[in-house]
Amino acid sequence: MPPRPKSAAVAKLPVPATFLSLALLLLPLGFLATHRTFSGGVAVSTSAAPAEERHREERVLLAGGGNADADAAAAEHAAAVDRHCGCTLHRDVCASTLATIPNLAQKPLRDVISHVVARAAAAVRASSSNCSSYLRRPQRLRVRDRLALSDCLELFGRTLGLLGTAADELSAGNRTAEESIAGVQTVLSAALTNQYTCLDGFAGPSASGDGRVRPYIQGRIYHVAHLVSNSLAMVRRLPQHRRRGREALEGYGRVRRGFPSWVSEGDRRRLQQQQAVADLVVAKDGSGNFTTVGEAVAAAPNNSEARFVIYIKAGGYFENVEVGPEKTNLMFVGDGMWKTVIKASRSVVDNSTTFRSATLAVVGTGFLARDLTVENAAGPKKHQAVALRVNADLAAFYRCSFVGYQDTLYAHSLRQFYRDCDVYGTVDFVFGDAAVVLQGCNLYARRPDPGQKNAVTAQGREDPNQNTGIVVQGGKVAAAADLIPVLANFSSYLGRPWKLYSRTVFAQTKMESLIHPRGWLEWNGSFALDTLYYAEYMNRGPGANTSARVAWPGYHVLTNATDAANFTVLNFIQGDLWLNATSFPYTLGFS
Repeated sequence: MPPRPKSAAVAKLPVPATFLSLALLLLPLGFLATHRTFSGGVAVSTSAAPAEERHREERVLLAGGGNADADAAAAEHAAAVDRHCGCTLHRDVCASTLATIPNLAQKPLRDVISHVVARAAAAVRASSSNCSSYLRRPQRLRVRDRLALSDCLELFGRTLGLLGTAADELSAGNRTAEESIAGVQTVLSAALTNQYTCLDGFAGPSASGDGRVRPYIQGRIYHVAHLVSNSLAMVRRLPQHRRRGREALEGYGRVRRGFPSWVSEGDRRRLQQQQAVADLVVAKDGSGNFTTVGEAVAAAPNNSEARFVIYIKAGGYFENVEVGPEKTNLMFVGDGMWKTVIKASRSVVDNSTTFRSATLAVVGTGFLARDLTVENAAGPKKHQAVALRVNADLAAFYRCSFVGYQDTLYAHSLRQFYRDCDVYGTVDFVFGDAAVVLQGCNLYARRPDPGQKNAVTAQGREDPNQNTGIVVQGGKVAAAADLIPVLANFSSYLGRPWKLYSRTVFAQTKMESLIHPRGWLEWNGSFALDTLYYAEYMNRGPGANTSARVAWPGYHVLTNATDAANFTVLNFIQGDLWLNATSFPYTLGFS
């Protein structure tokens, strides 16, 4: 994937002169408060949507004047714009976003970020309207384009919810900085990922070859992405003071006797039991409440604050299952790996998008699963074919297996944890842009198609301020049974950079001899080799020797515990705040 051109550097704002421009600067503080609407829980300025198709926002030019007070105020405003925008990647967008905020120099940083988030929400609504207009003309669209546009609309809806969460966190005056910053970074990182996932849907072997859709929607989507990117950069400047007992998001993580405060006493007792008590039972033989998993999910309560358990008896369930955003705190319990199997076969070759190809797709916050298998049986010739896709926050999996070939486990976004799981695949079989830790998991490379190379990971971080990445701790990387006899015929690597700021860490993991001595594979020439972050820490086994590893600027061999600590369950996914409530085993640090 070739890098996109960076936005032009922001020009210095000249000193003001016109009375009209000055009047815009000196609008009373109450102006924005009285000119706001709400969408998806996000406060947005009614004038926030860009006017031009390409979203080149007009900058308020404050040029020259004779009033000393006005000149001083304008200079102060320009200095504040420079101060806030200096850390951003898209300074021209930042300058135009902040240009009309009255009394900018006196506003707290949180209020400035909130304004940028509100502008992003307005831009999302504009993008959604634009995509909807294409779907109203289905006769002009190919199947793949319709699916990609549908993905975009779903992702835009999720983005509005995430931006609403960010706005709530930023305005929470009774919270300490450390209690909310991790949560704000998480939801903004996911909001950014959603924009690029939308665009990814128009790529691939079945996409339109004449570019009839993407060129007409990408300008608005990049504009949203740039606004969210700028807000992420500003969040990094908020003061942080680490302390124990911090809170990830409102309603999550106030730890009391080993569980967050939102977990009821009844749920605590249930979660402490070895086997969760089922609220619904799925059985192929008709002995349960339902015979399909999808029916049970549909029957589960919406927006539940209590854990709701679906027990799935042993058997093969041939269906695509989606746990929507309204299905919160849902748990799947099976009879064991390879006993309870959810299986389907959507693929990109058969006109699905990668996003939509998942056998099991999880969006609802707080999802848990244990003792089951999820498989995409499309086969290696069908290219991208996802078994599990997770874009849910605080999702965890224990003793599960995920089986496919290319793109098996799509850890799409938000915070995720996998413990004692098995993942089978060939090309990029653990990928996405979540903040995810796979602890004690076995990653098995399968036999690929002739001419292919195996890559265990393909992490998709687009922006250096996203708090995302893939961490593999413990467990092993090994050859699956079908690869062992032909091991000499195929090369296998730890990963390759899907996006510009790809970040992956392997720590304390056993690496078998299948791993190529170079360790890591290029995506496309020199793309991302100096911006990625790949690291290895205290690994072992015949494939763990780093003496012949790649010499890329972004590759690191970590040798001290302080650097490695950034990638523990404690620090990378704030596991101390939410994993107790899962009843799954976990380790907060490195041994």
